[in-house]
Amino acid sequence: MSASTPSQTVGPFFRFGFAWMDFTANLVPEGEAAAFTLSGRVIDGTGQGVGDAVVEIFQADPGGRYPSSASEPWLGFGRCLTAPDGGFSFRTVKPGRVDRLQAPHIEVSVFARGLLQRVATRIYFPDEMPTNEADPLLSSIELSRRATLIARPDGSGLNFDVRLQGEGETVFFAW
Repeated sequence: MSASTPSQTVGPFFRFGFAWMDFTANLVPEGEAAAFTLSGRVIDGTGQGVGDAVVEIFQADPGGRYPSSASEPWLGFGRCLTAPDGGFSFRTVKPGRVDRLQAPHIEVSVFARGLLQRVATRIYFPDEMPTNEADPLLSSIELSRRATLIARPDGSGLNFDVRLQGEGETVFFAW
């Protein structure tokens, strides 16, 4: 009788394994009038930045529409390797409301050493409080934890840190 193989975390060559992929952190071209910078850090349970994570974002366009094919001009997708301090940055535009029920938001996936699967979350906008309160998913989150899903203005755009565990852990979803 054979025993099952124990679970393993990804590593130590996590960053190397992503080197061949296309990394596009700019969802809109330079000079786009409505563009802003979305930046943040991926932070582990001890408060340290995770310097070899991959952050992906996917979002609707300003009209609230997701692309239906790769041939559309708006792909709504970006991918960024984190810096040694866990930092990441995207240039994008604010998405519109999706299906008039969901508040404007950006889907986020994080891949990192130590994770067996990606973690998925959302970023909501601080200037959308009435629509945020009506959003079916956000309003289902315990009130004390909702703030982990709302970006903060930082002077040059918006900031959103992904805390993988510990105090202030980001709310993650199973999808």
